[in-house]
Amino acid sequence: MKKTAIITGASRGIGKAIAEALAKEGYHLALFCHKNKDLLQNLAEALSNEYHIQVYTYCGDIADSDFTIASCKDALEKLGQVDVLVNNAGKASIGLLTDMSVDDWDSMIGTNLSPLFYTSKVVVPAMVSKKSGNIINISSMWGTVGASCEVAYSATKGGVNSFTKALAKELAPNGISVNAIACGVVDTDMNSQLSPEEKSELAEEIPAGKFCLPEEIAQVVLSIINAPSYMTGQIIGVDGGYI
Repeated sequence: MKKTAIITGASRGIGKAIAEALAKEGYHLALFCHKNKDLLQNLAEALSNEYHIQVYTYCGDIADSDFTIASCKDALEKLGQVDVLVNNAGKASIGLLTDMSVDDWDSMIGTNLSPLFYTSKVVVPAMVSKKSGNIINISSMWGTVGASCEVAYSATKGGVNSFTKALAKELAPNGISVNAIACGVVDTDMNSQLSPEEKSELAEEIPAGKFCLPEEIAQVVLSIINAPSYMTGQIIGVDGGYI
């Protein structure tokens, strides 16, 4: 039986790991990225060749509603259905709130929060029509407790969590699950601004004693997909015991 998924922010890091995990399970994929067109295309070709699946790629600004909505509609048409939507695309920024420009604030909201609305607006009607589906939003532990010098990032991820809980209540009667993964420190390019010494010090603060691997988040995604639809509206912490 055909299985399909849309994944945003899929060219590297967590999104790439999720794409690889779902491809291994036989999912046909629609993968989105912002600028890494070559990386995304190489990933798509590798997954298609290895797992004999269909993979469609879309490169553009996820914060652009016209691009995201049109691309999701095209992906839905090509895939025929969407069983899983993974909203993973995001960006981070470290610095004092008073040093942040209005444009930077708007960009953070536009990248981290608004796309959940754009993608869901397209995908939800198709899921409702077949009375099943999984929407998984990649969030952060800072969306739960907030982080100093990451006010905008924390605010967007807090919004992701509230979006998740509210949409879950809206879609539960239709058998559709909506959950979020509140990631801790994951070993991706998002943390590339940290020096080796800073990474080592940060790892020591985490009870698990290490950064999370993108592949571990991908395994949690698979666990959510395989869980009963009764598990919905949950913010699942994967932070090594950090908070």
